[in-house]
Amino acid sequence: MTFSTLALVLAVGLAGPLLSWRGAWHVPVIVGELLAGVLFGATGFGILHTGDPTFTFLADMGFALVMFVAGTHVPVRDPAVRSALAVGAMRAVLVGIVAAAAGYALAGWFGTGHGAVYSVLIASSSAALALPIIDSQGLSGKPVLELMAQVALADTASIVALPLVIDIADAGRATLGALAVAASAVVLFFVLRYLERSGLRHRAHEVSEKRKFALELRVSLALLFTIAAVATHTHVSIMLAGFATGLAVAGVGEPRRVARQLFAITEGFLSPLFFVWLGAELNLREFADRPRLILLGLGLGLAAVLAHVLMRVLGQPITYGALAAAQIGVPVAAVTIGTQLHVLARGEAAAMMLGALVTIAVAAAAAAMAAKAAPKA
Repeated sequence: MTFSTLALVLAVGLAGPLLSWRGAWHVPVIVGELLAGVLFGATGFGILHTGDPTFTFLADMGFALVMFVAGTHVPVRDPAVRSALAVGAMRAVLVGIVAAAAGYALAGWFGTGHGAVYSVLIASSSAALALPIIDSQGLSGKPVLELMAQVALADTASIVALPLVIDIADAGRATLGALAVAASAVVLFFVLRYLERSGLRHRAHEVSEKRKFALELRVSLALLFTIAAVATHTHVSIMLAGFATGLAVAGVGEPRRVARQLFAITEGFLSPLFFVWLGAELNLREFADRPRLILLGLGLGLAAVLAHVLMRVLGQPITYGALAAAQIGVPVAAVTIGTQLHVLARGEAAAMMLGALVTIAVAAAAAAMAAKAAPKA
C-alpha cells in the first residue's frame, strides 16, 4: 500500500459525511464509505485492491476500533435502562425465535445452508445506530427505555453468537476462543474499576492532561489490541475482542477526553478506511451471475423488520419495533468474517449488506414517524 492509495482511500471516504450531511435523512456515515469502496474496488474501477496485506491489516485495526466503539454505546450503566431489562429481554428472545424460523426458511429457499447465520442477522440490532437516532429525534419515555434495553441485549447476544454459527465445523474452537476473550474482558473490567475507584486513573489523567502525554488513549489502544491479539491467537474474530473491550470500558465509564480522542482516531482515519476496504471487497458483479441473491438480501432485510415489528403483540409501537430492526455491526462482521474464512457463496456477502441497508432505511423512516407522533413538551 502506498501513500497515494492511502490518500485515495481517505478522500473517497468523504462520501460518507457528504451523504449524511442532511441529518433528517438519518443516513449513517458508513453507507457513503461503503459505496465509495464499491465504486473504486472489485465492483467498479478496480483501483483499490483488498488483497494488499498492509491495507488489510489497517482495515482489521479499523474493524477492532469500530466494534470497540459499538461496545461503548451499549448503555450498561444506565439505571433507567436496567429497570426495563425484563421487557426488553422478553422481546429480544421472541424476536430471536421468529428470526430462527425466518433464517432457516430463507436458507432453505436459496440453498445456502446458512440458516443459523441468517437467524443471527435477522435477530440482531445495532445500539450504535439506534441510540443516536433516538437522541437526534428527542424520543423519550418508558417505551424508549424498553427499546434501548432490547437493542442492547440483542446487539450483545448477536455479536457473541455470530462467530459460533458462521463456521459450524469450527464452533468448538470458536467457543473456547470466545471464552478466552470474554475472560480477558472481565479481568480488564475489574482492573479498570480498581483504577477508577482508587483514584489512580484520575491522577494519571491530570498529569497526562498537563504534560500532553495522551496516556489514557495510549493505554486504551494497548489494551484493545492486547485483547485483539488474544482473539487472533485463539482463532476468534477481532470483532468479539473489540466489542468485549468496549463493554468493559462502558461498564466502568469511559472518560470524556478518551472518548473524544478515540472518536477522532476511529472516525477520522481507521473507521472510514475499514468501510472503504469492505466496500472494495464486495463484488456486486456477482449479482449478475446469481440475481436471485438480490431477493435474498431483500428477504433478510424485510424479515428483520417483520420479526421486530411483530413485537406489537407485546405492546411495542410498530415504529419502535422497526427502529429496533436497524442493523449494521453484525452484518458487517458476518461479511468480514465470512469473507476471510471463505464460507460465503458468491454474492452472499453483498446480499447481507443489502439486507442491512433495507433495515437502516426502514428504521430512519420509522424514527421520523415516531418523532412526529410523540407528544410535544
